[in-house]
This record gives sequence, C-alpha cells and structure tokens, in this order.
Amino acid sequence: MAIKMRLQRFGVHKRPFYRVVASESKNARDGKFLEILGTYDTILDIVELDHNKVQKWLSNGAQPTKTVKKVFKKSKFVAKTNTKVEK
Repeated sequence: MAIKMRLQRFGVHKRPFYRVVASESKNARDGKFLEILGTYDTILDIVELDHNKVQKWLSNGAQPTKTVKKVFKKSKFVAKTNTKVEK
C-alpha cells in the first residue's frame, strides 16, 4: 500500500490543531497511523517536525500531501536527496 504523510485533526471547535503523521493512504484521516512526525498549530502558526523521521519516511517512498508540503515549507524543511554528479 502507498504511504502518505498527512495532517490528522485535533483540537476543539474553531481551534484546530494538527499532527503530521505517516499513514496508509486507505486509512481514514483521523484513523490509524504508522508514526507521528510532528505537529502544526494553525492559530499560532507553529510547526514542530522531527526532521530525521520525516527524512526516513521520504527515503522509504512516502508521499506528502499538498498541505503537508506547505507545512514543510513553513518549517523550512529541506529534503536530502541522493544526487549523483556525473563527470
């Protein structure tokens, strides 16, 4: 199955708080997940990510959603890529 990095909603009415999680694409938004990668508070605009965990899931083929990509940009996360220089 495909692994997605997505937001899982928490909080109360009109006060959302999100976890960035890795989960299988067929699971519900707030359903089972494989690992918590960080948090995102939309009101205070605070992003906390475990960069090592995110990099591990990206290297294993997990696909971030569009919204999670925007959260990565806010946190200034840069994915390490294996670039080979040819002579």
